[in-house]
Amino acid sequence: MKTLTKEQFDLLPRGEVFLNGVLPNTPEGLHMTNDYPGRELHWVAVRGWGNDWAIYCHWIEHDIEYVKENGDKVMREPHIKRCVPCDEEVFKLYRY
Repeated sequence: MKTLTKEQFDLLPRGEVFLNGVLPNTPEGLHMTNDYPGRELHWVAVRGWGNDWAIYCHWIEHDIEYVKENGDKVMREPHIKRCVPCDEEVFKLYRY
């Protein structure tokens, strides 16, 4: 994916997943726990209802809707930017 700009972000539908993917549970991937190193995590990036967004993740066996509703929020900047490359203006809108 190219870098997400504010202009592109503003066009995304509110309340919906705009990007998703799979990364391993590793420091080089999407490290969420020391348990199950290397196990795959399914992540979803969701545009909020306001001028914000967030990324949620859960184990690979869960579908997009489950991860959106029940996933753990990704909280570390390197992991956020690994999932959704974005400019600083968009990154500042991330909802922690």
